[in-house]
Amino acid sequence: MVLPTLFPNDDELDYKKLGSIQNGGDAMDTFANLYLLKDKSKLDDIKKDLLAYCHLDTLAMFRIWEKLHKIIKESENE
Repeated sequence: MVLPTLFPNDDELDYKKLGSIQNGGDAMDTFANLYLLKDKSKLDDIKKDLLAYCHLDTLAMFRIWEKLHKIIKESENE
């Protein structure tokens, strides 16, 4: 729960705005089960959802790193 603690109410970092994949468990399960997909027309939608999740997850990790780096810098200057 680091992200909501450091960035409360930040719409840009809201996983609930994503499509069908909104957390790491969903992403892993979806990716692991792609080979079972019978309806290949859904593949593009799943790919978009996976990419959107990965994009947001990477952005979130970067923002957390950025914030912690800023906090450390500020504490060093005190």
